[in-house]
Parts: sequence; structure tokens; C-alpha cells
Amino acid sequence: MLRAATRWAAGCWRAPYKYTLYRAVSLSVSPQSALADETLQIRVQGLSPREQVTIRAVVVDEQGCLFDSCAHYAADNSGTVDLQRDASLGGDYTGVLPMGLFWSLSPAVMEKPYQRLEKKSVHKSPMVMDMLVHKGHMNPRAIPKDMAAKIKIERQFCAPGVRRIRLREGAVRGSLFLPPGEGSFPGVIDMFGDDGGLVEYRSSLLASRGFASLALPYVAFEDLPPAMTEFHLEYFEEAAKFLFRHPKVRGPGVGVIGTGKGADLALSMITFLPQVVAAVSISGCCANTAANLNYKDFTIPGLTYNMSRVRVSETAVFDVSEALDDPLDPANSQCLIPIEKAQGSFLFVVGENDLNWKSSVYAKAAIHRLQENGKTNFNLLTYPGAGHRIDPPCSPFCPAAVDRVLGVPILGGGELKAHCQAQEDSWQKIQDFFCLHLTEAEK
Repeated sequence: MLRAATRWAAGCWRAPYKYTLYRAVSLSVSPQSALADETLQIRVQGLSPREQVTIRAVVVDEQGCLFDSCAHYAADNSGTVDLQRDASLGGDYTGVLPMGLFWSLSPAVMEKPYQRLEKKSVHKSPMVMDMLVHKGHMNPRAIPKDMAAKIKIERQFCAPGVRRIRLREGAVRGSLFLPPGEGSFPGVIDMFGDDGGLVEYRSSLLASRGFASLALPYVAFEDLPPAMTEFHLEYFEEAAKFLFRHPKVRGPGVGVIGTGKGADLALSMITFLPQVVAAVSISGCCANTAANLNYKDFTIPGLTYNMSRVRVSETAVFDVSEALDDPLDPANSQCLIPIEKAQGSFLFVVGENDLNWKSSVYAKAAIHRLQENGKTNFNLLTYPGAGHRIDPPCSPFCPAAVDRVLGVPILGGGELKAHCQAQEDSWQKIQDFFCLHLTEAEK
């Protein structure tokens, strides 16, 4: 399967037909090599007036899985298709979506479904992608033919000069990404959900945008616990102290950004750790979830799941949106994170169509708790039509993905256009939030 996928991505697919190459047609992508969160300009020229074409994107990930997408276009009277201007008439999306080919990348028809396109080795090489133009409007799942033009592009996850330092500092594990240059930088700790492991692509992009970013795993990595059975906030405190004291990090403190389980850990960190002065919660819960959180002489119990409330679709996709116990039930009040004790600032980012759990409800409950205690140290970004995992811009929309813990595809919710627009909008606002609260005179 890997060899087959590689041959297709390389344009050498051995099938019982031959490509017809139309040399007059040109495909341009600008910039051809760019950071993965950048929007590109994509144009096809040299077509006949009103000619129909299919534009495709093809990429093989580091595990050998082939992802592809396609869209149907019609040239204007000059024989040009411009994705900044022209609407897709069909394929994997419709409408004027300049980055729609990236948004809609999904496992190819011969691959296992519900895999997530995610860059693992962000520092070693860019993500290389082929873009192709085919004559006519093709079925998105058909084997392509009649290739008219092709170009290879690169999606970079580290800007030139960004340094990656693997950490084994005391108990702390992870990767520290430092921007280029001599100055000190705002420091951010970056965490993801219960899939565990070391996830670096958001940290490397943050460093590319001027932040010293620590990608912090907390489960299922090296000598860290293999599963979420118990948490000790001292581990996260050690990470915060390390980043705060780093000579390349400026005060007045550090920030933390978390998605899913990483989001409620971020809320606990800003609540109890004085080094943390700004927290971004993406699709998080207002309670400590999954396992007990211990710190010094107290414990916040973990809000539990009831798997009997899980629903399974006809296509064997699991809907776990009702599985988590209700954090707003008075019986579960001991699981709530006392965020009103925090001295720092909060940014809540949620999709209103999150079907992993009710993150919009949880964010509003957290804000209500802050308001009840006279706090105004928060902002809320809420996006209609967006689902659970709100990543940096141009990340493919993945409405359902295989969960590492359960081993089955879990519904995340959302709609392609709304979700990907939420990713674009929130990314810059997250950076602005951290710049506002993490910037003071250099050390």
C-alpha cells in the first residue's frame, strides 16, 4: 500500500491507461514553499474559454497513508482559473474557498478511513504535496487521468532559524521550540488531548510566529504514564518554572494553550500556578476530567464517563457527546476547577457544533463562574458550525477520527467551511491574546 501510494503521489501510478499531458496549460502556486498556516494563491492558465477542469491535491503522510482532495472549476473567458476568485462547482467542496483543497484533504479511497493528516517530524522536512490539473470534471473518488499540469509544493512547519530542543529536564519531557534571533520571547506551553504522545506542529508554528513554545506531553510518551489514571500538577508546575526561567523567555509569566483534555489542564495551571498568567482553552471543559488531579495537599476528582451513553452510527462512528457526566450537576461540583482564583487571563475557543463533548456549554459555564466572582479577565471566541478540534489554519477538516484510547472513530462534529474559517480566525486572535498578556520589557 505504501509503494502504491508513493507511486501515485509521485505521478508514476502504474494503471492500465496513460496520462495525456497538455503542455500549454500551466499551474502556479504562490508561494510554492510556505509555512503550513499560510494561505496560497493558486491559478491555472492556458485553458480554453469556459473549459472544465478538476484540480487535485495529493500528499503521502509519514506513515505512508495517501490523502487527496479535488474540486471542479470552469475557466473564465481568458482560459484562467483563480482559486482566490472562482467558485468550485463540485468535488469535495463548493464555493469560493481559496484553500479548500487543503481543508478537504482526507484518506484516499484505498486507505483506511478516519485517519488524521498530521505532521509528526516537524523539524526534519516539510510536508510535500502534489497539485494536479485534470481535464474535465471527475468523480472525487475516481482514478485520475488526462493530467494537464502538475506542481510540487512544500508546507513548512518551522520557519528558517527556528530551533528545536528535546527536553529531559527533571521529570519534564517534550520539545522546546525557539524563534530565530537574539531577543527574548513570550513563552507558551502547548498541550493536546487524551490521545497522548508528543504533538509538535502547533508549537513549531507558534515559534515560527515569535513565541518560545514548549510542546508538553503528559501521557503515553517515553517514561510518562501510559494512560490517564492520575495527574500530578507538580509535573506541569515544573514545566512552567522551566519555561519561565529560560533565558530566551520574557515575563511577566508564561502562557498555556490546550485542546480537549489539555484545555482543562490549562485551566488548572492558570488557577494554581503563579508562573502561568494567560490560558487558551480550545474545546475544553470547566471541570477536571478523566482522572484525579493532585496538587500538594488537595485533589480535584476527575469527572467520569458513562460509556452506556455512547451511540454508534451505521458506519461504526462513535458519538460520545453524551458520555461525560454533567459538570454542572451539583453532585459533580467537587470536579469543577476553581478558576475564579486565577490572577491571569482566559481565552475560551469553542465550536458550537462540537460533538465530542459540550465545549460551548462548558465555556459559558466557566465564564458565568468568573462573572459571579466579579471577574472580567476573559474573552470568548465561539464559532457556529465549527467542531471539536480547532487547529491552526489550513489544517484539514476531520469530522471524525480514530481515538487512540478507544481505538474506534469518534465523531468530532462541524462543517467544513465553518470549521476551517474558525481555524483561520482564531489563530491570529490566539497570538494577539498571548502578545497582550505575555509581553513586557526584555530581561
